[in-house]
Amino acid sequence: MTRTQLRELLARHGVTPRPTLGQHFLADPNVVDRVVRTARVEPGHHVLEVGPGTGNLTRALVRAGAEVTAIELDLRLQPILDQELAGLGVTLVWADAMDVDYEALIRPPGWKVVANLPYQIGTPLLLDWLRLVPAIDAFTVMVQREVAERLVAGPGSPAYGLPSVVVGLHATAELIFKVPPQVFYPAPKVESAVVRLLRKPASSKTEEAIRIATAGFGQRRKMLRGSLAGMFDQPSETISKTGIDPRQRAEDLGPADFLRLAEAL
Repeated sequence: MTRTQLRELLARHGVTPRPTLGQHFLADPNVVDRVVRTARVEPGHHVLEVGPGTGNLTRALVRAGAEVTAIELDLRLQPILDQELAGLGVTLVWADAMDVDYEALIRPPGWKVVANLPYQIGTPLLLDWLRLVPAIDAFTVMVQREVAERLVAGPGSPAYGLPSVVVGLHATAELIFKVPPQVFYPAPKVESAVVRLLRKPASSKTEEAIRIATAGFGQRRKMLRGSLAGMFDQPSETISKTGIDPRQRAEDLGPADFLRLAEAL
């Protein structure tokens, strides 16, 4: 479905995209196909999509052989999705993606997330999936370019922060390609990008490492001996024993460094 066709479809149903819901519908068949190829979807794969909109990406996933479960909040889109996805076997869940019980929804392991994530919830939703939903093995998501850069950033990069650490502790991440505003309706004011994450085994200390990183980035201008003072009885000595310089700042440490600090606790 092209941008013109999508605009006409919405108009026929009296639906106007809502900025408050972060609605920027993907309307370029070539980009849709590239997202599906990037996700390496094959027949029989279980795929979770959030924000199907008018079903452009959903139909492409079904064509690739996926069994799709799609979560949509905006009930105004129900007549459109009922029409566009009729007979395709897609499971539609009408709910806020931030409130869904994913353990109940996606019981078998080995799921993929493939989605054009709504801008407002993209980062927290992705980080929650990494931390709390181990049934999802791979993620191919479209987000704002600046968000994508934060997700894949490494120590020393201006984009590096707590989201980068959470991603690095749970997955390998790669920014695959950038997406211009004009492939959406309505066109956003920012560039987007597709990121691919592949889950890796998490350490038993991962959550503790995230807690330490949260404290460190919460006072990122301070040296570790100051920002982590509330977590260690003797911060300088304890941090030094891990081989990390307590005069460094959180932005200097990689995910593995935060794991070493977690083990020291």
